[in-house]
Amino acid sequence: MNDISTWDVVRNLLDGAWWTLGLSLCAFVLGGVSGLALLFARIAKRTWLRRLAQGYIEVFQGTPLLMQLFIIFFGSSLIGLELSPWVAAALGLTLFTSAYLGEIWRACVESVAKGQWEASASLALSHFEQMRYVILPQARRIAIAPTVGFSVQVVKGTAVTSIIGFVELTKTGSMLANATYKPFLVFGLVALGYFILCYPLSAFSRRLERNSRESRTH
Repeated sequence: MNDISTWDVVRNLLDGAWWTLGLSLCAFVLGGVSGLALLFARIAKRTWLRRLAQGYIEVFQGTPLLMQLFIIFFGSSLIGLELSPWVAAALGLTLFTSAYLGEIWRACVESVAKGQWEASASLALSHFEQMRYVILPQARRIAIAPTVGFSVQVVKGTAVTSIIGFVELTKTGSMLANATYKPFLVFGLVALGYFILCYPLSAFSRRLERNSRESRTH
């Protein structure tokens, strides 16, 4: 199979890149929804709820993504579940993403001036109404840049899912390198693919941070 043309390599890598992009979007959207729930749990008035959310975040931030994927993919069979590599990869990345986004957004909420809480409380707003109408709109502006920046980590994190058999960009590159005996060409194109996916996000994040700093100085 070493007579595979360069175009065939590129075409197969493009297929892998689409799976990488799809998995990244799935993990980011679902992780964002879960991260929002974690945010509310982290700032809840109930102590047990805050501690539960904090424990969740510490587990997924304090352990390697690779180990989490292994436990989900291989451990699920111990309780009678047979997860496909796609489902296991999406679930693992979603849990990983939610832990980080929840903590990023908590920090953004806590960066809002205490006076905003006091002012909204003086209007007899409930805790939920304070968050919805006063705190979250301000925290959202702060959170955009780090959230976009973290999306780069999600895209790069998809490469780890190749270890459980999910055929994304890295896995596709490994198979093509074995088939063509051209690892330098193949993995050079793989690196280029990740750069094309990640660089616009990184540049956009830096631009948002710069605009945010300029808006605070004026």
